[in-house]
Amino acid sequence: MFPIYGMGAFLVPISKLIKKWHVALRGLTYAILIFLVEFLSGRFLLKRNACPWDYSRSRWNISQVIRLDFTPYWIGVGLLFEKLGQK
Repeated sequence: MFPIYGMGAFLVPISKLIKKWHVALRGLTYAILIFLVEFLSGRFLLKRNACPWDYSRSRWNISQVIRLDFTPYWIGVGLLFEKLGQK
């Protein structure tokens, strides 16, 4: 899991590219990027029977590896990383 979560460091350079965008659009962009990484890594691990998470019981799951109801949390995480990455 560490390499997957570690990819959050890539949000900092992205935040510099989109810093003039409205906060809601930046937050949604971060959420989409996080979902993309979670989906790709989840499907990769699922094919190898090594995925440590299973969202199949969630009504809002996509392919068992992401949950759309986590969107507000991922927006918050993205904006937090943006804030932490500022100098």
